[in-house]
Amino acid sequence: MKILITGASGVLGQNLAAYLLQRGFTDLVLWDIVKSDYYGGKRQPFIEGNILDDTISDQRLHGVEVVIHCASAAPSYSSDAIRSIVVDGTAKMLERAKRVGVRKFIYISSTAVYGIPEHSPVREDAELQDYHDPYNRAKIAAEALCHDYRLQGMCVPILRPRTFLGPGRLGTFALLNDWAKDGKGFPLLGSGRNRYQFLDVEDLCQAIHLCMIKDDEASNDTFNIGAKQFLSIKEDYQAVLDAAGFGKKIVMIPAGPSLKLLALLEKLGVIPLYKRLYQKIVNYYVSIDKAERVLGYAPRYSNQDTLVRCYRWYLANLKLFEGKSGNTNSTPWKQGALGLLKVFF
Repeated sequence: MKILITGASGVLGQNLAAYLLQRGFTDLVLWDIVKSDYYGGKRQPFIEGNILDDTISDQRLHGVEVVIHCASAAPSYSSDAIRSIVVDGTAKMLERAKRVGVRKFIYISSTAVYGIPEHSPVREDAELQDYHDPYNRAKIAAEALCHDYRLQGMCVPILRPRTFLGPGRLGTFALLNDWAKDGKGFPLLGSGRNRYQFLDVEDLCQAIHLCMIKDDEASNDTFNIGAKQFLSIKEDYQAVLDAAGFGKKIVMIPAGPSLKLLALLEKLGVIPLYKRLYQKIVNYYVSIDKAERVLGYAPRYSNQDTLVRCYRWYLANLKLFEGKSGNTNSTPWKQGALGLLKVFF
């Protein structure tokens, strides 16, 4: 089976390539705007370029049976960049896949399509909320394109993963890991009793693999993907501080005044957070029953397993990103004004 992975230099793309190689899928084509050297220690054919670039020949996709479309934008990107990458990029890739006769196109969407749900668990037939932010709207629009191509006869599985963590994942989670490493407590908004589901990147790779090998009738659908075991957000984050070994605790901050302050700081551009992120102080978890029943999905890692795994990877790889920052999930986000609070914890 010849497989094309877009966004191959991102956190998911790199982990997915390694995952598939370990399982004997050696005929991979990797595509990203920048090249990475980490793909399970093996070099693979690489298309270095923008998925929006019409000059990249369809011949580069010759013989590809499955496209796994991981390429995306971070929610912290500008609204124009998000729309271009997520919506226009997905449209380009779907049309390419159809032209060259790709058998299956697996789209990696997001539970961001649900916005901030009022009730959990959220099932796949829940109403989509397209009024939160550019990322949320773009993912919904990209899913609509996938549905259009299903109607044209293509097999287009859609996966909606929860926030996934694992080797290479930094972004806002670098804040938690950095504070834990330095023997600090960590602030969270609200009571901390809300349950917030995460997902290990290896479990997401498992779900993608299952979509690849299942027949079209089973896989040509939409599936939530997340951890099966998770506690309150306070308990799960505390596992990272416990792993750090300094005896520090998660510190709960009253939500009301904090949300107003964060909104102001976001508007001033002095924190790396966006509204939908810091407002997620509700119960937020999705049902994975459908993926378990139809695909045979069986997540291996709990929230705490995943968070601690991510923390240990962070410690082992500090030299790779010390002094660096950016606005992608594979770089630490600038702490900005939040970094000033560190001394109080």
